[in-house]
Order: sequence, then structure tokens, then C-alpha cells
Amino acid sequence: MRSDLSWSASRFSLNADASAFSATSFVGRQPIFDAQLQVFGYELLFRSGWENSFIGDSDTATRQLIDNILLQGMDAFALSGKVFVNCTREALTGRLVSFLPASSTVLEILETVTIDAEVVSACMDLKSVGYRIALDDFLPGKGSDQLIKIADYVKLDFRASDTKQLGEIQRHLQGTNVSLVAEKIETYEEFESAVANGYHYFQGYFFSRPSILSHREIPSNRSNYLMLFAALSRSSFDLNEIEKLVMAETSLCYRLLRLVNSSGLGIRRQVSSVRQALVLIGEDHFRKLATVAMATSLGREPGKYHELILLSLQRARFCELVAPLVRQAAAEQYLIGLLSIVDVILGMPMEEVVKRLPLRPAAVAVFLGEDNPVAAPLRLLLSYEQAQWEHCSLLCRALGVSEAEVTNLYLTALRWAATETAGPLLNYGGID
Repeated sequence: MRSDLSWSASRFSLNADASAFSATSFVGRQPIFDAQLQVFGYELLFRSGWENSFIGDSDTATRQLIDNILLQGMDAFALSGKVFVNCTREALTGRLVSFLPASSTVLEILETVTIDAEVVSACMDLKSVGYRIALDDFLPGKGSDQLIKIADYVKLDFRASDTKQLGEIQRHLQGTNVSLVAEKIETYEEFESAVANGYHYFQGYFFSRPSILSHREIPSNRSNYLMLFAALSRSSFDLNEIEKLVMAETSLCYRLLRLVNSSGLGIRRQVSSVRQALVLIGEDHFRKLATVAMATSLGREPGKYHELILLSLQRARFCELVAPLVRQAAAEQYLIGLLSIVDVILGMPMEEVVKRLPLRPAAVAVFLGEDNPVAAPLRLLLSYEQAQWEHCSLLCRALGVSEAEVTNLYLTALRWAATETAGPLLNYGGID
């Protein structure tokens, strides 16, 4: 996915006009996976096209945007892995991108950039200090050929690149160290096709689209985890109910006992029962363990499922934070965000999922696609995640929430989810 971010400042200043903030405040991200469905990095998604969203001094807008990234910190978007950042001519020749960390930044050069001696020189300078270079929508015989020798990645629109064109590009890249990135992968079948066709990295929404189980019966472990989700969705923590559910799921029971014995928690005590283990780690730690364990237990692609659980937690926290701004109940909104992708994780139709959960009708309606006030936070977030900035702006105005608030809450949710899935709980979540 590409955005037409226009960098047009010749120098950077923190003293940007505050009035530009709402025009530059949307900053999202999209994961990029390798062939093993491990997360390789993220592309930052900025509001597209200053001509469509900003009237005024574009220099000011550029300074404000970079200021926003510096204030939030690159780790707000990715604690590890590469971060792909769209660049135009001014971003490169003006060295504005030098404010971003070279070790984690990939400079994605848009196909709209005219490649001349000045741009080539800038890219070589940036490459020499550690930045990596990606060429967007590359075509042999065009000006970007001049950058192939220093490029690290070539990004192609998977749906717009036929087999013949892909073969020509692959032959053109022989003898280089360039990796192919397939963009706009929308289904798991397209992902498998792209792997077979020699792509190295994959970007799109395929990982968050449900692949429903073909048989009617729900496997026992999925049923157990769904009942556990239902139990944890209640405000009160029923130790008796939780104990029975953990004892019915071997993998979760094993994770629980390993966690009690982990150096990260520092408990190091012998336990003689599941109940004793639950009491020792406490409600908060167990909720976290159960959430991560569900994702890692139910799929064969750990990277994909790790990203799904991150997305689930991000959505939960974002909806919870937005709730008071739109006059909704924070606890219910957290649950709606958390469950918004559970059909993908469980491989079950959402209609089947909601039948088994203790949700009120208005919340059930959200998962079935109905538009009501309870759905507002999730609808806002979905438009943000998919970089539908115009629609997102309309929703902001309708809800009385500023664009700057939405981005700040989004970044807060990213940080919180990263923290929740870090440490010993995540490490022991992968044990089978």
C-alpha cells in the first residue's frame, strides 16, 4: 500500500504551525510478513495527498508530520523489525528522512519520483549511513533502474502484476540482492500464490481475513478457548469456573504451570493444583496468558497469530479509550475490540462465535455488521487501520473527536498491546 506523502520542506523545524496538525495527524501502519508468516516489519501509512487534505503551507505540514513522528518515537510503530516510510523527492534530497533511525528505516521511493543525478546521489548517501532502499511499483526500463544496484527491496502490486511481467522483473533483478515484496495480498490463497511465484515478503489484509473451518463441528480446543473467552468477558473473575476450563485444556494448563515456574515472574514455588497456580499468578497475568495462548495454540503460523493477537489487543484498548469520548461503556467497548477478530483466530463464522458469548443484543449487532452507536469506536478504528482517511475524517467529525486525538489513542493502544504481549507470558505462550 502506498501513500502520496509530499515532503516539500528544505529544512526541518519543530516550530510548525499548530493549525496544520489536524491535517497531518493520521499515521497508521500495516504489517509485512515473510514466507513463514513471521512479521518482518511495517509500512507506515500517512494521510494521502496534501492536495486532497491540506490547504496552506506544505513546508509547515511536512515539519509538523516529522515532528509528530519524533515526538511519538519510531518504537510506537514497531518495537522490532523494519519500518517502511514513503519518500518523495524532497524527503530524499533535503535529507529530511535523516531524522529517522537508519538501522530500522526503509526508504520507500515512490514511482512518482523522477530519478535524476540529485536523487541518486541522495539515495547513495543515505544508503552509506545504513538506510535501506525500497522501490515502489518498479518497472524495468524506467528511471528507477538507476537505483537497482543499491536497492534492497522492490515492491509490486500483486493484483496488477501478471505472470509475464513478474518474470521480466525477476530476470531483470538477477545478480542483485533485491527482495520482492508483494503488496495488496487480500486472501490466504493469494499469499500462497505469491510464495510460489518467488516473492519474499507479503503485505495486505490477508492475515486478518477469516479462513473458516470446512466442517460443522468445532474442535474441542477451540470450544474450550471460546468458553474461556466468555468467562473472561464477565466483569467478575469466577475462580471455580476458570479452574474447570483450564483443567479441560491440556496446553493451557501446561502453559500455566510453566509460567508459575518462570524466572520472569520470580515465583519459583511448587504447586499442587491448577487453583493454586491461578492464585499465584493472579487475575491480570492469567487474562494475558489466556489471550496469548489462544492465538498461539490455534494456528500453524505463529507469526500470523502473534500479529492477530496484537491486533486484537490494540483494538480492545483503542475502543476502550475512545468509549468515553463517544458516550459508550468502556468495559463493553474493550470486549468488542478484543472479539472483533476472534472469528479469524478460531476459524469460526462470527455468527457462531456470538451465539456462545454472553453479549447484549446491541453488541451482537456490531459483530453482525449492523451500524449502531455501540459500533462507532470499532468503525472508526477499522477505517483508520485501512488508511481510509477521508472516511475516517468524516467519522471523526460525526463523533466529535479530533483527528489528533484518534492518532494519539491509536499509538497509545499500539504501545499497550506491545507491552501486554512482551516478556515471559509471550515466551511461554508458544509451548505446545
